[in-house]
Amino acid sequence: MAKHIAAFGEVMMRLQVPGYELLSQASTLNYSFSGTGVNVAAALSHFGHTGYLVSTLPANPVGDAAISYLQKLGITANYISRGGKYVGMYFLENGFGARASRVTYSNRLESSFNTAVEETYDFEQIAKNIDVVHFCGITLAMNDAVRHQMKSFAKAVKNNGGTVVFDCNYRPSHWGDQGYAMAKPHYEDMLHLADIVMMNEKDALLTLGMTTEKEQPEDQLMDLMEKVAKQYHISVLAGTHRSIHNDNTHSLRGYMYKNDTFTFSQTLTFSVYDRIGAGDAYTSGIVHGVLQGFSAEQTVSFATTAGMLAHTIVGDTPMSTENDVLRAMTASLGDVER
Repeated sequence: MAKHIAAFGEVMMRLQVPGYELLSQASTLNYSFSGTGVNVAAALSHFGHTGYLVSTLPANPVGDAAISYLQKLGITANYISRGGKYVGMYFLENGFGARASRVTYSNRLESSFNTAVEETYDFEQIAKNIDVVHFCGITLAMNDAVRHQMKSFAKAVKNNGGTVVFDCNYRPSHWGDQGYAMAKPHYEDMLHLADIVMMNEKDALLTLGMTTEKEQPEDQLMDLMEKVAKQYHISVLAGTHRSIHNDNTHSLRGYMYKNDTFTFSQTLTFSVYDRIGAGDAYTSGIVHGVLQGFSAEQTVSFATTAGMLAHTIVGDTPMSTENDVLRAMTASLGDVER
């Protein structure tokens, strides 16, 4: 059954270097709008839900362009406020083979979203009109005001019987020196509020400071995720393991821990056209599968396939429908549709 799903987060302008050039080589940039919340809300709207973004955009032509772009993605803009002067930006240089893609952020601290005051949003009213809310660690890293807004919104949704989704998404460059120590109490607050959490063993080891005697990543994952679920009373944990190969292909394997049971997907290996946004596609696939009552096997397979398809689409935002993903789960890849 279709749900009303909101994502809380910043809208960013993506400035992409054409092809595989470096910023130092290029003379033109292509712009679009994205952000984790944008990607998740749009992906879930393509799966048949109503996707909202709770954010703030400047009241100027750049903000107007962003609203138009979001609506084209299928996002309902009812909960987007207008104020401030700026959008955060990032510059993307596409990696190739052994050279990783590179993201350089600009102007985020002054963005309309990151300078919005608490009174900007009526979280209590929004919470009454949605079933699910999504948050991510990238937003959690911004400043104390944004962190307080996240926690207030999550509490409002919980109090109204809704579902809280939290993607750990820790980025060392966002937290600075002593980042893990600074981040830990805020991550713990969000984990105590969350029902569905996206994380893997690295998040538990580094951000939460947990320990394990296991040595292999999958063994660490199985040991630590069980502890995380019990300690924070989390219903669903999910995430991926990724391998990057020198021939510009990636391998992806998803997992989900639910009802005291681990479920893993098959390992999918594929060529990469656009790297950014695939994690948000996987998150959206997990959320969709859980909400639709898919089996654990179908949910994790659906999410991993959604992540794979996101790598084949230009731009950050996943654009695949439920039928696209289900077809890719069974069809011969690369066939021409006639």
